[in-house]
Amino acid sequence: MSTLTRMRFMNGGGMLRGKIFHIFDQRSISAPALKKNKMGKLTQEEREKDLKPLLSNGWSVQQNRDAIYKEFLFKNFNQAFGFMTKVALQAEKMDHHPEWFNVYNKVNITLSSHDVNGLSQRDVKLASFIDKAAKVGEN
Repeated sequence: MSTLTRMRFMNGGGMLRGKIFHIFDQRSISAPALKKNKMGKLTQEEREKDLKPLLSNGWSVQQNRDAIYKEFLFKNFNQAFGFMTKVALQAEKMDHHPEWFNVYNKVNITLSSHDVNGLSQRDVKLASFIDKAAKVGEN
């Protein structure tokens, strides 16, 4: 048994635990920088101004909850999946993920910010991106 192994064994793994906790402590130093600013629900003025273009482009406000919904149709599964991939990459960057459902060439998307229990600017931003990605996918 090596000296280091004996020390770990005799010390109950204390040295190893110390190293592991040191790594986690170092990670927590930058944790506050990773936290996103919490956005609030859309105000009535923001709803009128920011949702209007989305609603005129096929999005609808759901009746049973504070969310927007749209159905997208593509020529085939490959186009639908390519569209979903673009949206997934953007959603990951934004740390804001859609609720969606896909069957063959159809993609149904619902957006709502769960942390505020309703619509926020993140939903508006992601919906705008989704509409642009869908137009690119059609061409």
